[in-house]
Amino acid sequence: MGKDRLEAFTDGVIAIIITIMVLEIKVPSGADLAALSSSLPILSTYALSFLNVGLFWNNHHHMLHATVRVDGKVLWANLFLLFWLSLIPFIINWIDKTDFEALPVAAYSVVLTMAAIGYHLLQQAILACNGRSSALATAIGHDLKGKLSILLYIVGIGVSFLRPWVALIAYVAVALIWLVPDRRIEALERKP
Repeated sequence: MGKDRLEAFTDGVIAIIITIMVLEIKVPSGADLAALSSSLPILSTYALSFLNVGLFWNNHHHMLHATVRVDGKVLWANLFLLFWLSLIPFIINWIDKTDFEALPVAAYSVVLTMAAIGYHLLQQAILACNGRSSALATAIGHDLKGKLSILLYIVGIGVSFLRPWVALIAYVAVALIWLVPDRRIEALERKP
C-alpha cells in the first residue's frame, strides 16, 4: 500500500490541530503592554505546543520519506499518534484556565508521553512493514532520543505535582533535543 494518503491525512490533521490551538488563545482586552503581559503564560504554552506539534510533524515527514510502503498496522499506529496530538489544544486551554495548576500540567505530560509512545509505535510498525534490515531501520538505530524523550515526559508527570514550572522546563528540554534534526534519516531522503 502506498504512503501518499497517510501523509496527506496526517498533514491535514496536524494543520487543524495547530489552527485550533491558536483559536483557543484569547485576545488581550487592552492595547497596552500590561494587557499583553497577562497573555504571556498562554502564549508561551502555545509556542511550546506549536513547537512540539511541529517537531512531531517534521520527524513524521522525514520518517515517511524514508518509508517505502505502509500497511494496516501503520495506519492504526498513525491514528494513535494523531489522537494524542489532537488533545494538545484541549490541554493547553485547560492549563490556561487553571493558571498552570499541577493536574493540567501533568495531563500535558501524559498527552506528550502518549504521543511519543504513539510515534514509537508508528516507527516500529513502519519498520515491521519495511523490514528490520531496511535503510530506515539502520538510520533509526537504537533511537536514544526517542527513549530519552519518553523518560523526560514521564518524569514531568511526577514533577508536575511538586513544581509545575519545573515540569514545563522538562518539556522544553525535550523540544530542544529534537530541534537538532536526525541527519541519518535526512540523508536517506537525499539518496536516489
